[in-house]
Amino acid sequence: MPINIPANLPAKAILEAENIFVMEERRAFSQDIRPLSILILNLMPIKEDTETQLLRALSNTPLQVNCNFMCMKNHVSKNTSQYHLNQFYVHFSDIAKKNFDGMIITGAPLEYLSFEEVTYWDELKKIMEWTTSHVTSTIFVCWAAQAASYYFYGINKEKLEKKVFGIYQHKVWNRKIPLVRSFDDLFFAPHSRHTGIQKEQLLNEEDLIMLADSKEAGAYLWMDKGGSKIFIQGHPEYDRMTLDIEYKRDQMKGLDIEKPKNYYPGENQELKPELTWRSHANLFYSNWLNFYVYQVTPYLL
Repeated sequence: MPINIPANLPAKAILEAENIFVMEERRAFSQDIRPLSILILNLMPIKEDTETQLLRALSNTPLQVNCNFMCMKNHVSKNTSQYHLNQFYVHFSDIAKKNFDGMIITGAPLEYLSFEEVTYWDELKKIMEWTTSHVTSTIFVCWAAQAASYYFYGINKEKLEKKVFGIYQHKVWNRKIPLVRSFDDLFFAPHSRHTGIQKEQLLNEEDLIMLADSKEAGAYLWMDKGGSKIFIQGHPEYDRMTLDIEYKRDQMKGLDIEKPKNYYPGENQELKPELTWRSHANLFYSNWLNFYVYQVTPYLL
């Protein structure tokens, strides 16, 4: 699938080096086709890395996708240059009157704060409410899944005794649900979080469907019955080395951090981690684009 992105977006060169079909805006506009319009609210600190990860994940169907990036207006990014944000990102006020086929809201390193303590919580609530009328289907990733579960259903996160950090095995609850169609019964996915939502809380909500969980990591994937809200309490988009970078960064800071579980071969952090989750991550995003965006969104937005 061609991903339509600005010609000078840094992720473009990385994706092209991986033989991922990236199409510049000028060429896309010349084709007689309406691409899916996907909005990505990127709350992660190092936004360029997340851009590459998500664009890679969205590149595995025959559909043409036009990706737009958004950031919070009242938050100053410490790890991404203002030049990059000015060139490639919009604010909510710029797109509030538009409609989108799909949207992804990423995680954020804000777990120790209550949602009301987050400086942009009011703005995020406005955006989440807006998705219900302007977006066909929205994926909420990790912290965003917790934030959306709290906003829409009053289900609050809980601080964990120990950080869930590593690659964990998950079990699919119902493989007939299109979002997990063609999944294996068991699959792996990365986690990196200090908080979580308990499975029992989700099962008690009539509008939610549990799709996958882990004995070690807990609830992983759930959705509303209409498929307009999809929650994933993990990071399927992570690269091979993302957990390694997080682990060694925290080590350098002198934090009390254990090695990511089930990640380094033989538990040796000097060895290159094995990639065990990419195929299911790609399948997850492909199923979402196909069954919950493309097949239900109107041709004219």
